[in-house]
Amino acid sequence: MGLPPRLGHPARHAGTIVAAVEDDSRFASLGRPRRVWAIGAIHAQPDRLDVIHHAIAQRFRPGDRLVYLGNMIGFGDEVVETIDRLLAFRIALLAMPGMIASDIVYLRGQQEEMWQKLQQLHFAPDPRTVLDWMLRQGVAPTLAAYGGNLEAGMAAARGGAVMLGRWTRELRQSMAAHPGHEALFNALRRAAYTGGPVGSPIGTPGGDGTDDATPGASSRGGGSLLLVSAGIDPRRPLTGQGDAFWWGGAAFARLEQPYGNFRRLVRGYNPLWSPEDPSVNVGPVTVTLDGGCGRGGHLVCACFDSFGEMLDLFQV
Repeated sequence: MGLPPRLGHPARHAGTIVAAVEDDSRFASLGRPRRVWAIGAIHAQPDRLDVIHHAIAQRFRPGDRLVYLGNMIGFGDEVVETIDRLLAFRIALLAMPGMIASDIVYLRGQQEEMWQKLQQLHFAPDPRTVLDWMLRQGVAPTLAAYGGNLEAGMAAARGGAVMLGRWTRELRQSMAAHPGHEALFNALRRAAYTGGPVGSPIGTPGGDGTDDATPGASSRGGGSLLLVSAGIDPRRPLTGQGDAFWWGGAAFARLEQPYGNFRRLVRGYNPLWSPEDPSVNVGPVTVTLDGGCGRGGHLVCACFDSFGEMLDLFQV
């Protein structure tokens, strides 16, 4: 797939160094839940999602958490319907006694990242190259679902920043016309973890289970669970991952030692997935829940305890 072309940013100017500050709001602390339900890449397949939601609804109990592992959109045509299903199931779960909003988490995947950047295309140094690359990565159905006209977008990319800014503004307005959609995309997190907020979320991956500055560290020596979309760069601290969470999947399956204090890492998308790969790949410390949904395969859901032990698994 390759890394994305360089995108501009409204706060980045020539001769100015802009530091990216990672704060706690980008990560979801799940505390020490009873169980964590994790759903792999959906890729705009609402019918499969309905079956998974039904199975979870029969098993979900207060004290559980639900994490969508990114790539909820992309490839499939039923983008709006998928987001509507996510919102409807959220309402249903929050009606359960004891449930609070933070018990349900949506992670940012490649497709959500591209959709956000597409709405900022007028800041890109070479918007035509960026748009062409995004289309090859599966963003076209999302663009169409929110009323975006591809030919108009290409024309705007050739026409300059003002014309392109008008086109991206129309995309944002179209998305905002769907109740709850804009709020869901604004609520996307980079990663979720169990173990509770022990120390600062700025830690370095020591691999020896002793770094209490890492989220998930336990003063009692317990392990924890880290959930991401596509992967991590094991050389970087959690808050220094940047876009490795959705583009950096190459090293994930090769991990053989805990990352910091996380004894189990779970992702929902494998950038190298093929029909010959298993739906679920379990390594010494990693689990991949990508059955190829939206690419001719299955949607996968797994249930873990807060230490990362898999308790249940199903796919459709």
